[in-house]
Amino acid sequence: MIDLTIKQALQKLKSREISATELTRAYLNRIEQFGKDLNCYITVTPERALADATASDERYANGNALPLDGMPIAMKDLFATRGIRTTAASRMLENFVPEYESTVSQKFIDAGTVLLGKANLDEFAMGTFSKTSYFGAPVNPWQIEKHLTAGGSSGGSTSAVAGGLAIAATGTDTGGSIRFPSAMTGLVGMKPTYGLCSRWGCVAFASSLDTPGPIARTVEDTALMLAAMAGHDSKDSTSSPKAIFETDGNLQPVLGNGKKLRIGIIKEFNNVKISDDMKTLFEKRIADLKSLGAEIVEVSIPNILDALAAYYIIAPAEASSNLARYDGMRYGLRIEGDGPYDTYKKTRAAGFGEEVQRRMIIGTAVLSSESYEVYFMQAARVRRMIADSFKDAFDKCDLIVCPSSAGTAMPLDSDLTPLEYYALDLFTVAMNLAGIPAASVPCGLATNGLPLGIQVVGPRFSDMRVLQLAKHIEECAQIDNRPTKIMGK
Repeated sequence: MIDLTIKQALQKLKSREISATELTRAYLNRIEQFGKDLNCYITVTPERALADATASDERYANGNALPLDGMPIAMKDLFATRGIRTTAASRMLENFVPEYESTVSQKFIDAGTVLLGKANLDEFAMGTFSKTSYFGAPVNPWQIEKHLTAGGSSGGSTSAVAGGLAIAATGTDTGGSIRFPSAMTGLVGMKPTYGLCSRWGCVAFASSLDTPGPIARTVEDTALMLAAMAGHDSKDSTSSPKAIFETDGNLQPVLGNGKKLRIGIIKEFNNVKISDDMKTLFEKRIADLKSLGAEIVEVSIPNILDALAAYYIIAPAEASSNLARYDGMRYGLRIEGDGPYDTYKKTRAAGFGEEVQRRMIIGTAVLSSESYEVYFMQAARVRRMIADSFKDAFDKCDLIVCPSSAGTAMPLDSDLTPLEYYALDLFTVAMNLAGIPAASVPCGLATNGLPLGIQVVGPRFSDMRVLQLAKHIEECAQIDNRPTKIMGK
C-alpha cells in the first residue's frame, strides 16, 4: 500500500477496496521498520494516527468523505500542533507542547488527513543538509547505505515521503528548503506564491521569506496537498486575499494539441557550474518541452547571482529578530544564571546550535546602527531589483525553467565550509526574495543512479500553471520513485 499515490489511495478508499485504518497501519509498520535508519521523524504519533484513521473510515461509511480523508501525512516540526510537541529540531524547544494549532495543520485536519508524526528538519529551518537538527540528520532513502543527505531544511519530510514513511508531507521554504530536498530525493516540492499559505502557528525563521508548501511523489498529489493548505487567513497579516488554489488533482496540459507556451531560460545561469548529468538532463527536458510545442526564449535576471548575498543578509537579520523571543523566561529551555542577563546568556548558549548562533550573530551585526544602511538596506534594494527583473522577464515568457541544484545528493559527512553550504542555495533563493511560485520536479536519474530536479518558476499566483508545466516534465522524465523501488523492499 505504501507505493500508492494520493490519487490512487483516495480511489481505493472511495471504492472500499482498502480502509483508512489499513492504510495507516501500513505506514506505521513502515515507520517501525525504517524510522530509526532514516531518522525522518522527531515525534511519531501512532495513537493519534489510528484515531484519525478511524474517523476517516466512519466518514467513508457515511458518505461524508473529506477531500484528503485517510491520507497519512508527516507534518514538518515547525508547525504548531495542539497537544503534540513542536520542537523546531532545537534543544530550545525540545519539550514545548503548544496549546494551539497552526493554520496549515488545522487545514489538514479539516481535510481529513491522518497525522503520522512530526518530521525532522534543520534547527529552526536553518541549513541545507538537515544536519543542524538537535535530533540528528535524516537520511536519504536513495542508496541508504551511503548515508546521503535528504536535503534541508525539510529533509525529514522528504526522507519520510521518499522512503514510504508518509504518503505526503508539509515543508517550509525560506531559501529553497522544500525544492532542494525534493530534488535530492526524487520528489515534487512546491514553494507557493508568498501569502498563498498561512504562516500563522509556524515557528518563524525569516518572516518575509518563509513559505509553507507541500511535498509529494507526483505533481498531481502536490496539487491536492496545496489545495488543502492554501487560503486567506485573517490571523496572518502577510496572507493574501487572493489566496485561492482549487483542484480535483486532474491538471490540464498547457502544451500539446496546438497549445503554445513561452518558456524562459535564465541567461545568467548559463555560466554557473553544474554537473554533467544535470546539464544533460536539463537539455533533454528542454528538448522535450520544445517538441511539445513550447517556444524557448532566453531571459535575463541581471542581479540573480547577487541573490545569495542578499538572502544571507536579509534572512539572518529577520532570524535575529524572530529568535529574540527565546530567552528562557516564558517558554522553552531555561538555564538558571546569576540574574536575568546571565540566564539569557546561558539559556541561549545551551539552547541554540552552532548554525543558529552564527546566523543570529550575523543578523544582529547587519542590523546595528553602523551596518544597517551599508548591508541590510543594500540587500533590500537588491531584493527589489531581482523582483522587478522577474516581472520584466515574465513579459517575455510565461514560465521559467532552471535547475533545482547543481548536482545529486552528497554524503552527510561531506566536509563543506558554511559558505559552501550556503552556495548550494544558488538556484533557489531568488524566488523567495521575489515571492514567486516555484516547483521542483524530478527530471531524471544521474549516472550514479540518484535523482535530479528541475524548477518551474512563474509570476505571482500562477501556481496552477507552474504545476501544469511540471506535470509535462514529470511525464517526460518518467522516473520510478516508488518507495519499494527506491529502498528495494
